[in-house]
Amino acid sequence: MTVRSDSANHHRKAFEVRTARRTFFYPFARLDPAPAAGDRVRSVFVDEEIAREGFTHVLESGGEGTVHVDQVLGYHQDPSFLRNALLYRLTIEARKRIDESPLSRREIVRRLGTSATQFYRLLDPANQRKSVDKMLALLHALDCEVDLVIRGPRRVVPRHQVS
Repeated sequence: MTVRSDSANHHRKAFEVRTARRTFFYPFARLDPAPAAGDRVRSVFVDEEIAREGFTHVLESGGEGTVHVDQVLGYHQDPSFLRNALLYRLTIEARKRIDESPLSRREIVRRLGTSATQFYRLLDPANQRKSVDKMLALLHALDCEVDLVIRGPRRVVPRHQVS
């Protein structure tokens, strides 16, 4: 996903990042280096060196940092970003398990009931067109147990309770 434009909003203490789908705000506090009271954001621009997939900010002190659009999407818990991140993690784990498995690739393909071409597509981390269902089927064919863990909302501890 590319960044179309971005701007610094000093009142909100955040960047306004526009993509093709929507506009996101990304707080200054998440930056590295972060601006301070006497060191404000001097300029911000969509970075061509990373194929417009992020932006670079420059502080008045001369410090600069780059933010990739994935950081913005992760901060906002964007559902499509989270799905792709889950698929990536499942793919990496499946590749690792295949390398450790005593099963031949031919046997894994047979257990999946698919073609060798489809099997190799499943192993491609860059392929985001596969389904979570197929990745779970692959891990099952490798005799792996997959557990889904759902956690409740993050609890914020009030300052007076922090030890």
